[in-house]
Amino acid sequence: MSEALFPHPVAHRGLHNRAAGVIENSASAFEAAIAGGFAIECDLQLTSDGVPVVFHDDELKRLTGKDGPVSSLTANEMTTTPLLDSAKGECPQRLVDFLAQIGGRALLQVELKHQNDIAGTQLLARAAAEALKTYTGPVTVESFDHNLITLVRQFGFSGPRGIITYDYEPNEWDSHLTDDQRYTLRHLLHWHETQFDFISCAANALELPAIKFWRALGKPVTAWTIRSKAEADAVAAHSDQIVFEGFDPAKSA
Repeated sequence: MSEALFPHPVAHRGLHNRAAGVIENSASAFEAAIAGGFAIECDLQLTSDGVPVVFHDDELKRLTGKDGPVSSLTANEMTTTPLLDSAKGECPQRLVDFLAQIGGRALLQVELKHQNDIAGTQLLARAAAEALKTYTGPVTVESFDHNLITLVRQFGFSGPRGIITYDYEPNEWDSHLTDDQRYTLRHLLHWHETQFDFISCAANALELPAIKFWRALGKPVTAWTIRSKAEADAVAAHSDQIVFEGFDPAKSA
């Protein structure tokens, strides 16, 4: 199953290079990934009017220079806000426009980003599932949030779903988690709810017992985020594919 699901390295947020004006999660980055023969990982955030857009950060600042969260803008405002340093003056895309661009030319690994409340979580899962119902290309959906993985299936997405995970040692971005929640997430104890089809795991957590257990049972594991051939070589024995950026694994092979 692993080779069939992830036959090619996965370009993290597309094949981007900010120094060259190709910005992460942009149309140009996705075209570069397709040209290289890679699969594409991308991220979905939700606008104030409930539209999924392809953008990684919760906040606008790093990628657009604007203040405030993505959720403060409408879809029209978001998709007319230029990405900083884009050589082509590109803006973020709606999910539906991104899917039209790709048109089945590459496998997609679409990450649903964590939302701050259950209403937003349900809305993102439903909107993503609706948009993907008519998409005929190869696509997978994944999230750190096991609720999103469960909900997107309930709302009609029938393709492969993956849980994104790491070691759940305390970090600045997950300070809201309790020790019990960390234990559940580290050991993938939400299986009875999510019934995930694959795992996307941080490179330094691939030897966690839960990852080894599920991989031994046939669940494909992608390793993130790999930034060199040396890192790719280091994870080869413990994963089935890499999610990479900053180097070309085809040229490094």
